[in-house]
Amino acid sequence: MRQFFRVLLLALVLMAVALVSALTAMQLAIHGREVAVPKLLGMIPSEAERASAAMGLQMVVERQFYSTDIAEGKIVTQMPAPGTKVRRGWAIRVAQSLGPQRIAIPDVTGGSERIAELNILRRGLSLGSIAHVTFSDAPQDQVISQSPPANASGVAVPKINLLVSDGPKPLVFVMPNLIGQPLGSATLQLKDAGIKVGKVAVVSSSAPDEPQAAPDEPQAPPVAPPAAAAPNAASMIVSQIPAPGQKIMAGGAVNFEVR
Repeated sequence: MRQFFRVLLLALVLMAVALVSALTAMQLAIHGREVAVPKLLGMIPSEAERASAAMGLQMVVERQFYSTDIAEGKIVTQMPAPGTKVRRGWAIRVAQSLGPQRIAIPDVTGGSERIAELNILRRGLSLGSIAHVTFSDAPQDQVISQSPPANASGVAVPKINLLVSDGPKPLVFVMPNLIGQPLGSATLQLKDAGIKVGKVAVVSSSAPDEPQAAPDEPQAPPVAPPAAAAPNAASMIVSQIPAPGQKIMAGGAVNFEVR
């Protein structure tokens, strides 16, 4: 019995030693692949790329900034910071200096979005974000504001953001019930509200049922129904789309069936 406990204790000790060894090896393997991020600030991109590759890291130029302190073409910021422990293969994201601002910011307000974009790109600048807003004092597609403003100095990023008008908010009406009214008077009502008359279809009146011939009597040839007359101002409205009570914007169209 004593021999059995001795063997069991020895097995437990060996298992504990093996577990500790495995954890230690795993920790060494994980940390063995970690490297310290080199300092890339002040380097040109080719130098920074070589320094990163020597540590098993990548280097990506993400942004460009104007800077009066860092010469043009050199790295002005980096992420992660120098000395940070990362795994091999990690990408260091950097920003490159454009030197001091030398390009004047143009005034692109008042024109269309496309003209503003061409003006910005022609000067070697970049188009930033574009926001649209409903604006009653400017027509659709007109640039009403920009950031940074025209002739701004001390600009950090060579991008111009635009605010573009979508024009005034269209008026919304609730459709009246025009069923039973003459087409002419309904057209005048809609015209006063800035609404157009769309398609007008004529619905023919149903003809009375003809008497059925006896089985032994000869069948009369079918008679084609009379062609529907063209709609006119006196035609009576029997249906409308949009239906009464539904909303319609100014400039929209209403379709009718008349008789």
